[in-house]
Amino acid sequence: MRNFFVLFFTLSIVISAKAQILISDVEQYPLFEACENVSLEQQENCFRQTLNLFVKENLQLPENLAKDDYSGNVTVLFEVTKEGEFKVLYVDAINGDLKQEVTRVFLELPVIKPATYNGKPAYIQFRYPIYVPFSGENDINLQKDDSFAQGGNKNAKKIDDRESTEYADVEKAYKKYEYREFESKINIPFSHEGYSRFDAELNRVGTNSHTATKPFLYQTVNKYYDFKEENKKLELEGDSWLHRKFFNEHLVRLQGENYWFTADVAADLQVGKDFGADFGSTYNNTRAAVVQGGIGKTINFYAAVYESQGRFARYFNNYAESIRPDGGNPAVIPSRGIAKSFKEDSYDYPIAEGYISYSPNETFNLQFGHGKNFIGDGYRSLLMSDVASPYPYFKINTTFWKFKYTNTWMSLRDIRPEVTDSGSFRTKYMATHYLSYNITKRLNIGLFESVLWENDNDRGFDLNYLNPIIFYRAIEFSTGSRGGNALIGLAYKYKISNQLNAYGQLMIDEFSSKDVIGGENSYKNKLGYQLGLKYFNAFKIDNLYLQLEYNRVRPYTYSHNTVTLNYGHNNQPMAHIRGSNFSETIAIARYRLNRWYGQAKFMFGAKGYEITLDKDPFYGGDIYGTEDDRIADKGNELYQGNKANFTYAELELGYLVNPATNLKIYTSLIQRNLSPTISNTELNLVENTTWVNFGFRTDLFNWYYDF
Repeated sequence: MRNFFVLFFTLSIVISAKAQILISDVEQYPLFEACENVSLEQQENCFRQTLNLFVKENLQLPENLAKDDYSGNVTVLFEVTKEGEFKVLYVDAINGDLKQEVTRVFLELPVIKPATYNGKPAYIQFRYPIYVPFSGENDINLQKDDSFAQGGNKNAKKIDDRESTEYADVEKAYKKYEYREFESKINIPFSHEGYSRFDAELNRVGTNSHTATKPFLYQTVNKYYDFKEENKKLELEGDSWLHRKFFNEHLVRLQGENYWFTADVAADLQVGKDFGADFGSTYNNTRAAVVQGGIGKTINFYAAVYESQGRFARYFNNYAESIRPDGGNPAVIPSRGIAKSFKEDSYDYPIAEGYISYSPNETFNLQFGHGKNFIGDGYRSLLMSDVASPYPYFKINTTFWKFKYTNTWMSLRDIRPEVTDSGSFRTKYMATHYLSYNITKRLNIGLFESVLWENDNDRGFDLNYLNPIIFYRAIEFSTGSRGGNALIGLAYKYKISNQLNAYGQLMIDEFSSKDVIGGENSYKNKLGYQLGLKYFNAFKIDNLYLQLEYNRVRPYTYSHNTVTLNYGHNNQPMAHIRGSNFSETIAIARYRLNRWYGQAKFMFGAKGYEITLDKDPFYGGDIYGTEDDRIADKGNELYQGNKANFTYAELELGYLVNPATNLKIYTSLIQRNLSPTISNTELNLVENTTWVNFGFRTDLFNWYYDF
C-alpha cells in the first residue's frame, strides 16, 4: 500500500506541457512563496511542482477505496482568485469520501500571489484530472476563460484557442470489461437448470439467504457463488474475436466509470419429431435481442425481444389451441403468449420482456417491468409460478436482518370470449405479499397472501391494495367479498445438512375451518400442499443434484364464483400448470461436468379433467370454471370428473456453448402417457407421445412441456 501511495501522489498532479500558454510581461502566473524569485519562464513549472508537492504530502486515499484497490478518475475544477485564494469549483468523483478528501486538501492550500494581467490582479481557472491507477498523463489545464486576459473583464479576448479535452476524457473513461453484471442488481434469468448450478451454495447451513422469491439478483447470489471465477474455469482458450464472442463473452460489452452495458443476439432453434402425430417435423424458430446494463450504483435495466414461429408435439398444440383467445387467433403458447397463424399448421408468437431495477440502498430493490415471478423452493409452485405468459408488474424487495419481504402488484388479462367486452380483453389486478424469515440457521418460514380483483364499477387499480403491509382478506371483505379473491399460503425450508434440504408449501384458497376439518369434502375445502427434498452433491458425487417432490391440490382450488377472479392469466394458471384436482410425484436428477450437462425428469400422478368444454357441470379441475356450476356442495373427491392417470419422462443432454449468455446445444427425448377414464371426448386429450428434439438455445426462461 505504501508503494501505491507513492505512485498516487507522485503522478496525480503532473502538470502537462499541454497546458502551456503565452506568459509574458503582460500575463503572469499565480505565485507560491517559493516561486517568487524564479524567472518568468519558470513560473508555470514552479507552480506545478509546488502544488504537486503539497497534494502529495496531504492527500490520503479513503480507507474503503484503498482496501478495494480503487480504479477510476477524479476531475477537479479550481480557481485561484484575484486575492490569491484557492477555490474549489467542482469535484467529479464517483465516491463521496474521495470528493470530501480532495476538497479538504485544496482548502488547506496557502494564500498566494494571484495571477496578473498588465500588473492588475486576475483570477484564473484550472482543470485537473486525476487517474487511478495513474498513467503519468495527468495535467492541469488553464481553462478557456476571458477573465485572465483583462483582469476579470468578461468582454476581453480569449488567451488561447485550444480544443476542449472533454471528449478525450470520456474516451479515457472506457475500461476493460469486468463482468459488472455479476455484482449488479440485475435479475438472473430464471431457468431451473441454470439455478441448480448455485442452489447448493445458497442452501448451506448457516447462510442467511432467502431462496423462495425468484428470479434472484446477481448481487445476492454472488456472495455465495463467484460467477466470475466459475465462468473463468469454463473459458475455452482462443484469441480470435469470433472464438471469444461465440464461446466466452457477450457480443457487445462496454464499461466506464459510472456505467456498464452488454448486448447479445439470442436464439431458440429446435427441430424434432412427434412420432404419434400426423404432421411433419416439429420445430421452433426464435430470434431475440437481449440488452442489459447499469447506470451508476442504483439503476439497472434489462430488455429482451423475441420473434418466434413454431409447431410442437400434438398434445402441446392441442392444449395451446384449447386456451386460444377471443378475436380469432388460434392459440396461446404456454408460458409465452398469444399466437397468430403461421403457414398452414404453425404459430407465430412475438414476446417482449424487460424491467428497470432501482436500488437506493442495500435494503430496498424496486423493479418495474414486464415479465414473470416465482415463489417457492420447488420445481412447481402452488403460490406463484412462471407457467403463464409475461405480464406488467411492480415489485419491491425489502431485505434486512433475517427477513426478506416481497410486494408485487400485477396487471393480468382474461382473454376468453365469454368475458371479452367490446373486443377488449378483460383486465384484472393482483397483489401479493411474501414474508421470508430465517428463524434459525436451518429453518426458514414464508408467509404468503394474494388478492385478485377486477375492474368492476370502473374502480380500476384499487388503491386499498397499495398498502404494502396489510391483510388482504380484511380489505377484500370491506370492498365486497364477491369483488375480490384472496388466497393465503405458508412455505417452509429446513436445511437438514449442507447436502440435504426439505421444503414445502401449503396453499389455502378459501379458508373455512368448518369445511376444511369437517370431513365432508365440501367444495369450500380448497387446499393444496407440496412436500419436497433436494440432495446436493448426492452420494458424494460433485455436481449431482437430486430432487423429489409431491404436489396435491383439491378440486375447485384457484377457481371462483366470479369467473374473472380465478387465479389465472391469459387462460393459463398463475400457480401449478395442472390447475387443480390432481396429485403428482416428480423425480429430477441433474449432473454437470465442466460445460457438459444432463438432466432427467420423471413424473406420475392423476388428474380429474372436465368432461365437457363448457364445464357444466363443473368438476373442479379447470380453474376457469365457475363454482356456481359445481356438482355438489359436499362429497367432492380428488380426481372427480374424467380421471386420467399420467406418466411423463424427459431426458436431456447438452453442452454449455457460452457461459456468459447461457447458450446451449442439446438433444431431448420426451415420453408422455395419459390414460383418461373417458376416451375420445371433445377435450381431445392425447394419450401417448414420443417426442425427440435437437436444439440450440439461449436459456433465459423455462419451457414447461410436462403437463
